[in-house]
Amino acid sequence: MKAFFEAIQSLFVDFLFKPLDALRSLELSSWFAANTINWIFMIICASAMVYWIRQLRIFDANGTENQDTTAHSFLK
Repeated sequence: MKAFFEAIQSLFVDFLFKPLDALRSLELSSWFAANTINWIFMIICASAMVYWIRQLRIFDANGTENQDTTAHSFLK
């Protein structure tokens, strides 16, 4: 049983966390380069939110949005 848990540890420490170790070492030389992926995710989330709000405004302007509190069966 001990070998099983050591295999799991080896999988994560030696293989799956290597990219994170690279980012950690990169942060010492360039903070902006290490946080580029965070900025990419923030841009994607912001653009998705803008798209979602625009779609909500379109449905609200057309009057097709069902705002009844019993619109879903679990809210009865």
